Amino acid sequence: MMQSKLASLAVKGFLAFGLFLGALSFGFAASAQQATPSLPLLFDARERLARPDLSSLVRLRFLTSVDFPPFNFTDQNGKLSGFNVDLAREICSELEISDKCQIQAIPFADLKDALAASQGDAVIAGLAVTPELRRQFVFSRPYLMLPARFVRNLAVPLDGKTAAALSAHPVGVVRGTVHEAMLAAFFPAIKAQTFDTKDALLTALKDRKVDAAFADALQLSFWVSSPASAKCCALFDGPYLSEHFLGEGMTIMLRQKDSVLTAAIDHALATLSRNGRLQEIYLRYFPYGLY
Repeated sequence: MMQSKLASLAVKGFLAFGLFLGALSFGFAASAQQATPSLPLLFDARERLARPDLSSLVRLRFLTSVDFPPFNFTDQNGKLSGFNVDLAREICSELEISDKCQIQAIPFADLKDALAASQGDAVIAGLAVTPELRRQFVFSRPYLMLPARFVRNLAVPLDGKTAAALSAHPVGVVRGTVHEAMLAAFFPAIKAQTFDTKDALLTALKDRKVDAAFADALQLSFWVSSPASAKCCALFDGPYLSEHFLGEGMTIMLRQKDSVLTAAIDHALATLSRNGRLQEIYLRYFPYGLY
């Protein structure tokens, strides 16, 4: 079963959930990020997407998983929660079909087959868009991009506030990842030092064996804001986006025959993006920001 590139880039499992909760409980004062992080608009403010008639819709069944915090997970009370879960509910509210809306969690590996078998109507779980999946399904417009970021050790003086200031410093990256390839392509002047795992990379950064690191902004955002970092570090410059290296972003996957429902979801996403409700959900789960 194909695994999601997006899921592999983000924090997963119980360890990740602990880091997520730890970052939130650590307090906003520990964050070196801006006080009110903003979510970039992925929809043209001038574009108006028609709202299809869904009066004949019997129900809208969203499928998700529980192993991709903070996007979809089971909270401490056993309740299905997360950015994607709240977004699915907001989509239903915007389309005025909340009474027809259902959200079900199933194993991540079963999502594609469950949608193909009409056991659900839409998958909102961080599945990466691939040519193979596009031959079988359709996707909504992206509603969130997961950028790459630098993180620096605050004890290291830098001559500048952009990535150019890192050219004379060792910068760590995880070996064999898209971020290693992206770092080489975007910043050829930077001398990369590779590590086998993300944990080894962050430990080296904390211990000043490297002066900065380049990785997934989601991981870095929670790490620098959690007790695990001991306030050693902060995000630096960026964000950096690349469809070639990082994919098309977070989308909703639907069956090819459901063109009307796809258009309705695009309409809802565009509306939520423009009226600020998508930003509200973003701040709920990413109070320190990704961008």
